[in-house]
Amino acid sequence: MHIVLPGALPDPEAARALLPHLHEAAPTFTGWLARGRARLRTIEPAASGCTAYEQWQLERAGFKPDPQQNLSAGLGPLWASGGGLAPDQPIWLAELVHMAPTQSSTAMLASHALHITPDQSVALFESAQTLFEGTGFQLHHDSDERWRIGVPASCAFNGASPALVAATSVNDWWPQQEAARPWRRLFNEIQMLWYGHPANAARANQGLPPINGLWLFGGARPEQLQTPASPGEARCYEALQAPFMAQDWGGWLAALAELEAQVFLPLQQQDVQPVLVLAGRSELATLEPRILARWMQWLPSGRNTWSKWWLYRN
Repeated sequence: MHIVLPGALPDPEAARALLPHLHEAAPTFTGWLARGRARLRTIEPAASGCTAYEQWQLERAGFKPDPQQNLSAGLGPLWASGGGLAPDQPIWLAELVHMAPTQSSTAMLASHALHITPDQSVALFESAQTLFEGTGFQLHHDSDERWRIGVPASCAFNGASPALVAATSVNDWWPQQEAARPWRRLFNEIQMLWYGHPANAARANQGLPPINGLWLFGGARPEQLQTPASPGEARCYEALQAPFMAQDWGGWLAALAELEAQVFLPLQQQDVQPVLVLAGRSELATLEPRILARWMQWLPSGRNTWSKWWLYRN
């Protein structure tokens, strides 16, 4: 069994501050760290267009990018919902987002931080449909947070995942290619349409940021996902991700303690020794459990061993 924890690899400076509190918050987790054999990988989001956690998901799904594609293209078919998708048809997704200028760039909030209701999503979708008529783009309501977009073949470009853009800057990933010009024009029209939209007026009354953009990404075909016949069970727990992104380390420790009580300790009591997959901003750590005699598992943990790679990964 694999336990996958996005947000479980804080940057070294934060890791040093968290280290004295880890064992108290999650003794089972730190025991697994002490007894595991760690394999570290550096991920290059600038090349992949996705986060380390998303890269793990794509690799597990067996995604094979075409020569001109980056890895994030595979998120389209990986995350598309609903059936009836042709295996050779490129799948593009557009996530509902909030964008706001900063002093030096533009920041973005991805959909998971916006608390979008089904009514808001439908209202915005219905208003946007008229803009898509005659553009060559087709709009499909896949879910409340992401819509599927039919994109003209001439408009294909390498994008980036919303999570990566939210963690960096819109300016770093805004599509500047000539092929993306029709989408940029449509994006600007959507922003103007949704400015003052009743759904956003209701959100403002609730103290929520407006939904003022669609972030387009994906573009790969379902046939490019070649999931192995027996990939093994993997359980993904994303409780650490939000405080990790917000650098809320008190909240991060509280989420880790909750995982200890609800996930780690029950597995330990069942004598389960999982493979841990820990994801950070640009790194993945995989910890294979060492096979130890039962009496050796109760010796004091070798924190000095695992803390070396925990603290000094860079």
